[in-house]
Amino acid sequence: MKYILLFALLTSNIVLAFGQKNTSEPSIIIKTKQKKTAVSIDDSGQLILEITRKDARKIKNKKFVQYSDFGAKGDGKTDDILAISATHAWANQEKLPVKADPGFTYYIGKKAHPINIKTNTDFSDAQFIIDDREVEDRRKSIFIVSSNHQSYKVSSIKTLRKNQKSIDLQLQGPSLITVTNRKVKHYIRYGLNQDNGSAQTDIFVVDKDGQIDMNAPIIWDFDHISEMKVLPMDEEILTLKGGHFTTIANQAESKYTYYSRNIAIRRSNVVVDGLEHHITGEGDTGAPYGGFLNISDCSYITVKNTILTGHKTYKTIGSAGKPVSMGSYDISASRALNISFINCRQTNDVDDGRYWGIIGSNYCKNILYDGCTFSRFDAHKGVANASIRNSTLGHMGINAIGSGTFLVENSTIRGRTLINLRSDYGSTWQGEFIIRDCKFIPGGGHRPMNPTLFGGSNSGKHDFGYTCYMPENITIENLYIEDTNTPENYKGPVIFSNFNKERIDDSYSESFPYIITKKVTVKNVSTASGNKLRKSDNPYMFNGVEIVQE
Repeated sequence: MKYILLFALLTSNIVLAFGQKNTSEPSIIIKTKQKKTAVSIDDSGQLILEITRKDARKIKNKKFVQYSDFGAKGDGKTDDILAISATHAWANQEKLPVKADPGFTYYIGKKAHPINIKTNTDFSDAQFIIDDREVEDRRKSIFIVSSNHQSYKVSSIKTLRKNQKSIDLQLQGPSLITVTNRKVKHYIRYGLNQDNGSAQTDIFVVDKDGQIDMNAPIIWDFDHISEMKVLPMDEEILTLKGGHFTTIANQAESKYTYYSRNIAIRRSNVVVDGLEHHITGEGDTGAPYGGFLNISDCSYITVKNTILTGHKTYKTIGSAGKPVSMGSYDISASRALNISFINCRQTNDVDDGRYWGIIGSNYCKNILYDGCTFSRFDAHKGVANASIRNSTLGHMGINAIGSGTFLVENSTIRGRTLINLRSDYGSTWQGEFIIRDCKFIPGGGHRPMNPTLFGGSNSGKHDFGYTCYMPENITIENLYIEDTNTPENYKGPVIFSNFNKERIDDSYSESFPYIITKKVTVKNVSTASGNKLRKSDNPYMFNGVEIVQE
């Protein structure tokens, strides 16, 4: 059985319901009209496109659609969102690519009418101004890159096992599987943004015979399955190219009322190439954003040659009732696999602490940075396998919890630690870290610091919903530590920070044991100060760690 939306618009009054996963996707009525092509919206908010046969033939003959074909002014003042939405609706129906009008400036104001993209789109050198100062619905995206397929639920599978190689399903083709178990809570957050955790979740890719792609394996045992969803994957690559987007930032109250107003990618096999996103108008207050590029429920996404912008950091009150810094992302990824960022950078100085880190992710697998200059890498609710190559990470550095292999190669890290294992999720990494041919500049060299390669904390007193591990094996090869700005009585860099200041002898008892690293292999680590690399300032806690010097 195929879950494919087939469009056959032969006459008039035919409704396209764009409802793949995001309920905010609009329905659009497309009619054939004799006199004049027009776009309108009725009193119920229904978008109506009326197109003449003559105009339809003309557009088809040039083999692409432009926003001006459906009335976009591109003058930077007129709200063009309805014309843009109608353009993509008709392009989706006719399976034609979309090209922005060169030199146009499209203004997108307060209207909440998401634009559905299902064909290749060249934004070219056009400007898009997204005005968030007063919006009808902050939760709705501007663009939604969506699948031609519908997701559906299956109930025949009752359990799953970690690293299981196949599931008993016959499918039409490669599919994305999302599974949840609401009887088990994971990621029970600790600290100022504490919470009660989230349902056990996993996501993986299978072929038509149910064989699991073991490059992104199942990472949990599921003794119960509350819900399993199948989303057939679009196998052809969809490309978004170019475009200069500027967000006029909201100035709402600084609290966790996230704005979407973004490009939401909800389809597998997408390439974003040459896009730019800038931010203006940030004031004394502002609500956070959930990523201008918001990537979710998909696999094989490549973002390349793209320029993004870090958002201003605001203060708010966290769930513990105390002030916290409030993060806002320009890239957000959730339940996504095989995401690559290649030759990307941000407009802000990566060492400027006034701006939050560029990316946040949850439930992802196989994230790659290659040739990127960003302020941050961050995996909140776990990442399985990650690689950072040929890149520079700024003041917020590398923050991660998860599993598998984390590779950092030929890169410069300017954070407070080389690697920060997030303490709010237990500083856990079940797997290994490989650090190779890298340079570590603690705090960007801007203030005195004691260089630490692996930072984090875990008291063993909080239940995070899973057993917490430090990386079982760590390999550090050809690392230069620029420790030129250090405090008085500096003794040299350490591999591990003091993860638990109270765990100093056998009398300390953990309610939830924290599994310590077994082995660290060190080869050719040098420092600007000449001081040698030490194990930790907590010798008891890390006494059992084997250090192998090669």
